Amino acid sequence: MKVYNTLSKKKEEFIPLEPGKVKMYVCGPTVYNLIHIGNARPMIVFDTVRRYMEHKGYEVNYVSNFTDVDDKIIKKAIEEGVDAAVISERYIEECKKDMEAMNVRPATTHPLATNEIDGMLDMIKDLIDKGFAYQAEDGTVYYRTRKFKEYGKLSHKNLDDLQGGNRSLLVSGENQKEDSLDFVLWKPKKNDEPYWESPWCNGRPGWHIECSVMSKKYLGDEIDIHAGGEDLVFPHHENEIAQSEAANGKSFAKYWMHNAFLNIDNRKMSKSSGNFFTVRDIAEKYDLQVLRFFMLSAHYRSPLNFSADLMDSAKSGYERIVTSVSNLNYLLENASSGSLSEKENALLKEANLFLEKFDEAMDDDFNTADAISAIFELVKFANTNADAAKSAEFIRELKDIIVTLADICGLIVEKKAELLDADIEALIEARQAARKGKDFARADEIRNELLEKGIILEDTREGVKWKRA
Repeated sequence: MKVYNTLSKKKEEFIPLEPGKVKMYVCGPTVYNLIHIGNARPMIVFDTVRRYMEHKGYEVNYVSNFTDVDDKIIKKAIEEGVDAAVISERYIEECKKDMEAMNVRPATTHPLATNEIDGMLDMIKDLIDKGFAYQAEDGTVYYRTRKFKEYGKLSHKNLDDLQGGNRSLLVSGENQKEDSLDFVLWKPKKNDEPYWESPWCNGRPGWHIECSVMSKKYLGDEIDIHAGGEDLVFPHHENEIAQSEAANGKSFAKYWMHNAFLNIDNRKMSKSSGNFFTVRDIAEKYDLQVLRFFMLSAHYRSPLNFSADLMDSAKSGYERIVTSVSNLNYLLENASSGSLSEKENALLKEANLFLEKFDEAMDDDFNTADAISAIFELVKFANTNADAAKSAEFIRELKDIIVTLADICGLIVEKKAELLDADIEALIEARQAARKGKDFARADEIRNELLEKGIILEDTREGVKWKRA
């Protein structure tokens, strides 16, 4: 398996620190609003990386945080007149709903920044003791960037070049810094914002320290993979390396993976210009499995353009796989239970070649675009050969290969049969009749049957109303 490492700027053979196990940290969202489709790309991409690692037999410890203390969270809390925790807790729950709808599996651990303050204080104290950090007069604690001699090794930026005038890349700060490149580890509280006690001042942590601490606590001093969007390479991930390696005295992450930007209609996604969509916006028009399929239709390191036309194309591609699996299920109902014929055995061997092709694509730096092409070839193969098959075993194995490969991509292609509106109305009438006849057990049975199929009933004065969950 080859992985492109941002640190070395080349593909490297993946060799975990511990045989058979993978320690993986993925930077999660700041929870002050509904997540947008730019947040969705790394969630989908690295969930797929995790799924493929597990398919290859690795035990994956996958950690992805929620940043639940931040200026944007505090600003929204002030606007609504509530505690900042109310905002973060609300949007963590909404984020989890969107993740589930995109079939993004929960991380092994989803740590919250506010639960890890003690660990942050300990690491900051350690960095001060080692001379990598210092306290300013107002209680702010800064990291001495130049003290860490390898600063810039991830982003491949030169410190002198940063100092020499490229001000857009500098980490902001006040005149009390020893050097304009130094960045904040701890800062004093302002007005009524949330704060924690510390040896330096009542305040809160800088953004970068939280991931260094959470990665260390839940995965150890050294990890296999650290991942996120390419916008995090500098300064966030660069600063994480400086903090973690100075504090722990060890290399932080062996492989650094970053997904490319997502554009909308060939323009940079921007909240300030209104050029963005939330995942909920997309869910109003498409099954979110289509969004997932769209995200995986390009290599994760390639910029991806979002448009209605491309989403419609993704919808057609996804439905093509779903339809093939549905047809195989239909054929399975009418197939014989006899043993495989010689021809069917030969065809199954041919079908397994597509699985090998899929693995080859994913082993090449998780090339999901080519992996999905292999699924399409398998679907075409199934559509061509399944009709003439007589053995249920042949059809079942063919279907299982498609479903397995789709599942590695997190694509749900075997849909439960959806009730038609007329069928729902008929069951509601049967329930009403049962209630009139005082057969309440049967009425409850029908209600539960509908609920299992995603139909929610509401008894009102105007009669029974229903909706799909």
